[in-house]
Amino acid sequence: MPNICQKVLKQVLTSFISSLRETKIVSNFLNLSSIQISNTLLILLMYPIITRIIGITDLGLVMLANTFSGLAGIIINYGTNQSGIRDIATHSHDKKGLNNVFNNTIWIRLLIFAVYIIFVICLHWANIRYYTYIILSIPLVFAEVLNPLFFFLGLEKLRLYNIANLISKVVIIAAVVFFIKGPEDSEWVNFIMGMATMLAYGTLMFYVLAKYNLSFRFPQNAELKKITIDNFFLTINNISVHLQQSLMIFSLAKWGDPLWLGAYSLCDKVIGSSRLLLISVSNAIYPKAAQLYKDGIGAWKAYKIKMKRLVTLMFFALSLGLFILPGFVIQILSGEHNQTAIDFLRIMAFVPTLAALNVLNVLDLLLKNDTLSIFRIALILLAISAFVAWILVTQGLQQWFGIYAIIIEGSALLMYEYVIKKSSTKYV
Repeated sequence: MPNICQKVLKQVLTSFISSLRETKIVSNFLNLSSIQISNTLLILLMYPIITRIIGITDLGLVMLANTFSGLAGIIINYGTNQSGIRDIATHSHDKKGLNNVFNNTIWIRLLIFAVYIIFVICLHWANIRYYTYIILSIPLVFAEVLNPLFFFLGLEKLRLYNIANLISKVVIIAAVVFFIKGPEDSEWVNFIMGMATMLAYGTLMFYVLAKYNLSFRFPQNAELKKITIDNFFLTINNISVHLQQSLMIFSLAKWGDPLWLGAYSLCDKVIGSSRLLLISVSNAIYPKAAQLYKDGIGAWKAYKIKMKRLVTLMFFALSLGLFILPGFVIQILSGEHNQTAIDFLRIMAFVPTLAALNVLNVLDLLLKNDTLSIFRIALILLAISAFVAWILVTQGLQQWFGIYAIIIEGSALLMYEYVIKKSSTKYV
C-alpha cells in the first residue's frame, strides 16, 4: 500500500513539474519579475529584524505611517508608472519625445508632492496621535517622486534598476540594525527606509539624465493638463485598490487597540508579500497570455484554465502552510509568541489562494481592454472594505479581524467571475 501511495505521489509531482516546464512559468518568473522577487525576499528578511528590535506594538505604528505614505505615493505617482512605460516605449528612439515624457512625469509628481507637504503641515492642527511617524516618513514619499521605474521598464533595461533596488534594501537592513536600538527609536524606521530608497532612486535619476542626455525643464501647461486628464481615472483606481488593503489598518489606528494594530500589521505584511509573489507570477504569464489572446480567444481560454490550476495549486500550498503553522511563522517574524497575531494569520491564510484564483480573471479583463469593469469593481470593493472594517473594529470583533481580507478577496473573485461570464458571449 505505501508503495502505491508513493507511486501516485511521484506521478502527480512529475506531471506538475512537467506542466511548469511546458508553460515556462518558472523561467519567466525568474527572468521577468526580479524586482518583485528581490523586494519580497528582502522584505521577508527586513521586517523580522525590525519587529524583533521594536516589538509588535510599535511595528503597528511603523506600518500605519508606511501605509499612509504608500497611499500618498500612489497619488503622487499619478499613474505615471503605468502610462509612462507606454510613452517611454513609444519614444524609445526619439530623444525629444523621451525628454518630454521624462519632464512631464517628474513635474506632475513634484507638483502633487508640494500639495502633500502642505497637507502634512496642516495635519499638525488635527492632533493626530502618530503625527511624528508621518512627518518622518516624508522621505519615503519623496522617493516615489524620483522613482524611475517607468523609464527603465519602458526601455526594457531593468538590470541597473534591480541592482540599485537590491542595494537599497540591504542598506535599510544594515541601517536599522545599526541605528534602531529599541521601541523608542521606532519612529525613525520609515525615515531610514525613505532615505535609502530616495538615495537609490536619485542616483538612478542622475544616471538617466546623463546617459540619455536629457534636460530638466518645466513642461508646457497643455502637456500638464493632458497628463492630468488622461491619468485621473487610472489614479482613482490605484487609490481604491490600495485602500482595499489598508482600510483595516487605518480603522485600527483610529478606533482599535495598539496591540491589535501591531498584530494585524504583521499578518498583513505576510499576506502582502504573497501578493508580491503573485504579481511576479502574473508578470511571467502576461506575455504568453497576450500572444495567445491575439492568436485566438479559444487558445487563451485553454491556457487560462491550465494556468489557473497550476497557480492556484502553488498558492494553495502556501495557504496550507500558513494555516497549519501560523505560530511558527509569527515566531520567526517577531521572535515572540503572539496569540492575537496567530489567530489573525490562521484566518487570513487562504487569502493567497483566493487571490490566485482571481489573478487570471484580472488578466482576462486587461486583455479585453475592459478597464471600465475593473474600475467599477474597484469602487464597489472600496465601499465594501470601508463598511466591513468599520463594523469589525467599532464593534470590537477582534477575533474576526482576519476575516476582513477574506471578505475583500472573496468579493473581488465573485465580481470578476460574474463580469467575465456576463461578457463571455461578447468575446466569442
